[in-house]
Amino acid sequence: MASGSKSEQKRGVLFDVDGTLIDSSYFHALAWWQAFRREGLDIQMSAIHRCVGMGGDKLIEHLVPECTKDMQDDLKSAHGAVFSTFWPSLRPFDAARDLLAACSDAGLAVGLASSAQERDLDVTRRLLDAGTSIDAWTSSNDADESKPAPDILLACLEKLELSPADVVYVGDAVWDVLAAAAIGVPAIALTCGGISEAELRDAGAAEVYDNPRHLLENLDNSAIGKLSAGELSGEDTGLGGR
Repeated sequence: MASGSKSEQKRGVLFDVDGTLIDSSYFHALAWWQAFRREGLDIQMSAIHRCVGMGGDKLIEHLVPECTKDMQDDLKSAHGAVFSTFWPSLRPFDAARDLLAACSDAGLAVGLASSAQERDLDVTRRLLDAGTSIDAWTSSNDADESKPAPDILLACLEKLELSPADVVYVGDAVWDVLAAAAIGVPAIALTCGGISEAELRDAGAAEVYDNPRHLLENLDNSAIGKLSAGELSGEDTGLGGR
């Protein structure tokens, strides 16, 4: 992709973090499983994994509809405590940092539209070690409603001073794709979070790649490459991709 000034282009790429840039989806599923078990709830692990990417409140409501507010608070607290024990095991996906740098070098603003807890996001940002490639980021503190509501994307757009028509969103979960669709943003989906290409395409993903390395290798022909070249608007979701 051609390089250029971010201030001149006023376009950008929003990235989910967990399961997209950081190999953490299954750790989140295990942390939720343990949290549920602490409350005497035997929830199937595969069902939990399908909900990772939702906000914690919506994940709990989806899996335990009768959950009380007090139990929800206890579950979220337990999940956070268990997940923090996995911090030393977290790793960025191959080429995650290079992907962010390539987008930045192309003159695109780069935002991390994450709904993670702030302390978890601090850990993953340090792991990414992307320096000036990242222009803005969000945590759960920045949105009233969690994914699949688009609030966290809108919060990141506000920080970048961009509109939905100016960006592409990269995520790994059905909930990411639905959040992007709610505000007319094309979504690139990665399967490295454990969700199949078929499920992601059924949710409306414009393109699907295996992981950050696969997207980086195809960046010029992707929605990100088209956005950088001025060939894509936020309303153009009829993209090829794999």
